[in-house]
Amino acid sequence: MFLPQEIIRKKRDGQMLSTEEINFFIQGVADDTISESQIGAFAMTIFFNEMDMSERIALTCAMRDSGMVMNWDHMNFGGPIVDKHSTGGVGDVTSLMLGPMVAACGGFVPMISGRGLGHTGGTLDKLESIPGYNITPSNDVFGEVTKQAGVAIIGQTGNLAPADKRVYAIRDITATVDNISLITASILSKKLAAGLDSLVMDVKVGSGAFMPTYQASEELAKSIVAVANGAGTNTTAILTDMNQVLASSAGNALEVREAVQFLTGEYRNPRLYEITMALCAEMLVLGKLAKDSEQAHQQLQTVLDNGTAAACFSKMVAGLGGPKDFVEHYDKYLEKAQISKPVYAEKSGIVSAMDTRAIGMAVVSMGGGRRVSTDTIDYAVGFDNFICLGETANDQKPLAVIHARSEEQWQEAATALLQAIKVGDQAYQPTPNVYGQIRAEDI
Repeated sequence: MFLPQEIIRKKRDGQMLSTEEINFFIQGVADDTISESQIGAFAMTIFFNEMDMSERIALTCAMRDSGMVMNWDHMNFGGPIVDKHSTGGVGDVTSLMLGPMVAACGGFVPMISGRGLGHTGGTLDKLESIPGYNITPSNDVFGEVTKQAGVAIIGQTGNLAPADKRVYAIRDITATVDNISLITASILSKKLAAGLDSLVMDVKVGSGAFMPTYQASEELAKSIVAVANGAGTNTTAILTDMNQVLASSAGNALEVREAVQFLTGEYRNPRLYEITMALCAEMLVLGKLAKDSEQAHQQLQTVLDNGTAAACFSKMVAGLGGPKDFVEHYDKYLEKAQISKPVYAEKSGIVSAMDTRAIGMAVVSMGGGRRVSTDTIDYAVGFDNFICLGETANDQKPLAVIHARSEEQWQEAATALLQAIKVGDQAYQPTPNVYGQIRAEDI
């Protein structure tokens, strides 16, 4: 029999915890026999003393196993169960294209996504801009849509990783969110409870990334890959750029519109295309649906060109309660703001830097995200037609088009954007869209 305070004391003193001690503590978190103050103290000891890889694996598995772990064997999918998770960004709409693209190549993607957090947009918030789309279906419907469409993107279902939910809420109010061990366990406990064969992690780097530096992003990526593989799920991390808005838009309905245009070939932002293809290709290779990245890219281009990826998205939307003709008539269904007009730089010049986090917060300020969890979202507001780093802003080329509810809101958003985008004579130093991959054998 263990005592919670002795486990806290042991970690406080810099000692390693056993798997049994971690299991005991996390089970107590799940069944409410461990108090909030004990959880806060436990998180703080980890914050200051960190965990080694074996402790991180034990913590992740204990949190994964604190509730339901999904099993898809009875569904007889006939293909690998694969997924992607991003550390979050601005204009990061990749999931909406990636799921259908991988599904069209023979993978099955039961994706459990989250809402927006801080400056980052949430996949669920984007999907809820589609009328009728149900983000909380029963497990039976979730499984059936995944089987029929190859992909279903929904919110946290049933009793998945309940210990993480409690630990995260307390980390949020005890200044222990930004810790590699705790972040790793939090992300992976939910993902691994979804019954995956393999996982690709999109870890962002840059001014709009969750982690403050390239080194911190790389450290998180290595931790996630080591822990996920140690917990039995084949996982790769890809480091991708978030020094500028990823898509051409930022805002819920605007990003959904761009995702449909991407799938149908109406418009594909080159950066978004490169990063989405890199993530999808790795999913196909991990799922043994392609022998290498080159073959995977060919398969993905084929399903974009012949319309099967767009058809998978259409089936998913209809299967989860949305309009059957959404892909064909998205403009009819997506809400629009009353004012839509461009904002121009105060002087001509080269765009040399973007404070992507500030742009994300500008969307939140317009009502396109939440300051607190009870806020309602305005799906119509946001930005599109973003200028890219290295391009020249002038009276013909705006920084972006702002979609707002009022002149006053448009003006506030314009002020935020002018402050967030640096325009001048300084040369732009380009960064890669994809920095590299981290696989289990690289660690």
